[in-house]
Formats: sequence, structure tokens, C-alpha cells
Amino acid sequence: SNQRLQKELKILAKDFADMPGCSAGPIDENLRHWEGIIIGPEGTPYAGGIFKLDIKFPDDYPYKAPKIKFATPIYHCNVNSAGNICLDILKDKWSPVLTVSKVILSICSLLSDPNPEDPLDPEVANLFKRDRNKHDEIAMEYTQRYAV
Repeated sequence: SNQRLQKELKILAKDFADMPGCSAGPIDENLRHWEGIIIGPEGTPYAGGIFKLDIKFPDDYPYKAPKIKFATPIYHCNVNSAGNICLDILKDKWSPVLTVSKVILSICSLLSDPNPEDPLDPEVANLFKRDRNKHDEIAMEYTQRYAV
């Protein structure tokens, strides 16, 4: 699976070229532990923020999903206070044909397009549905405080 990770590193650049604002790579030569970076998408309350992801690959990767968490606090209905992310492809919809760049791109689009119907933080999801302006205000405050 180290070979697989080497290969993924090579295709990362190509994948991320289509989606500016995302990047990822190993921390200190350790192929099993990566850091991902997502720049908050324009037009969202996360705009201007730099969000770090902690990415750990299990020994049996790619047969098991990587463990990906937000290292930067973010106010989002699909991310809890521990940084865990509710994303089907990190759980039951994982498949070995997926790559870490595809997962990061999915996390990126979650920032543009939150899914309050499958929340990890029901309180944030309720506010998102009930009062989008207030939700966005709090999300912006978080971004300013933790991600800038």
C-alpha cells in the first residue's frame, strides 16, 4: 500500500489542478500520515479560511478508508467538534478505487454545499435549516477565529 500511496501522490497534482484551494501530502516523509489543506471556497462563510485536515492511512489501505479529520475547528453541520467528518465515502461507501484526492475534493464540496439532512452536528444543521443567515454568521466567526 506504500506503492499505492506513492502513486496517489503523483496523481494528486493533476486532480487538484481542477480544484484550486486543495492540497495534501505526507508529513515528514511518513507515507501513512498526511496533512491536507482546504482553502475555504469563495461565496461561502468559510471563504478566506485555511483548513487543515489530518489524514491517516490504515495498514490495509486502500481496502479500508483513510481516517480524515479536520485539525482546524470549523462550524459545519457535517463536522463535529472533534473534527470528525460525516461523509459516506469515508464510511460505508468507501471503495478501493477512490483516492485521497477524490475524498478531499468531496470534503471541499461539502464546504460549498453542506448536507443538513445527514448531519454530524444536529444543532448546527437545525440552525442551517431554520436561520441560514445566523448559521453563516457563526461559521464566518469560526473561520476568522480559527482558520485565518
